[in-house]
Amino acid sequence: MELLKTLCSIHAPSGNEGDMKNFVLSYINENKKNWKSPPQIFEGDDFQDCVVLVFGKPRTAVYAHMDNIGFTVRYGHQLVKVGAPRTESGYVLTGKDSKGNIECLLRKNEEGELSYDFVREIERGTDLSFKSIWREDDESVQSCYMDNRLGVWTALRLCETLTDGAIVFSCWEEHGGGSVPYLTRFLYENYKIKKALISDITWITDGVHPGKGVVISMRDTGLPRRSFVNQIIRLAEKSAVPFQLEVENAGGSDGTEIQKQPYPIDWVFIGAAEENVHSPDEKVNKADIKAMLQLYQYLMKEL
Repeated sequence: MELLKTLCSIHAPSGNEGDMKNFVLSYINENKKNWKSPPQIFEGDDFQDCVVLVFGKPRTAVYAHMDNIGFTVRYGHQLVKVGAPRTESGYVLTGKDSKGNIECLLRKNEEGELSYDFVREIERGTDLSFKSIWREDDESVQSCYMDNRLGVWTALRLCETLTDGAIVFSCWEEHGGGSVPYLTRFLYENYKIKKALISDITWITDGVHPGKGVVISMRDTGLPRRSFVNQIIRLAEKSAVPFQLEVENAGGSDGTEIQKQPYPIDWVFIGAAEENVHSPDEKVNKADIKAMLQLYQYLMKEL
């Protein structure tokens, strides 16, 4: 879990994913010599802060967004949300401006207005993230930003055995998206990739339970094509990897954005479920993490 612990500690709120991109690229370049198949690496100005890996003759792409929720300093001590973080007074926030490193406290008044408590005024436009406090026992891991550092972890581990496929590390997902349109265009126009798996994290609910397997989402605010969802479920049954089915009417992902693009691309969301969503205390069962990686490894061979 050391890689996941490191990923959870990196400051990368939506729109400021540069540090995460640099870490991912460094990890890829350091470890690719040990992978089963060497990838082509696409990054740079045409990809902004995103990274795309292409292995062999790709048929399916895996999308994992690198950004996290957070806050932006407004005027004085005011804060505005990046994405939809949980807001409770006393949460520890971290960041950096031109005057140095920041560790401050989130404050929320009776009207729901957000501010920070710090020894000085923070420069406007500075983005802040939850402080990463790693907790681990035999059954689970807990930290801020399991969503979606665990999705990134799964994608990076998948690279070890992948021979044919594409891995996409995307940006801005938590704050409305924006990178997926040009990423899907690149993969469709250059490789005719028509299938996508969304490596992201979902929620523990009354129908989804910790330790019962990775979650295949049949729908959320997005509605994937049923024939593709059924194909994924049939393959999951053959794999013998523990999984659960999810049906929700809220939440979205890179898959929701893929569906809006002018390309015939099928997608489905597959990920472990967490407790304490969008808080500093996101918690995921280790058995579900194992099942998530195993199912991705199986599906990328079969699709």
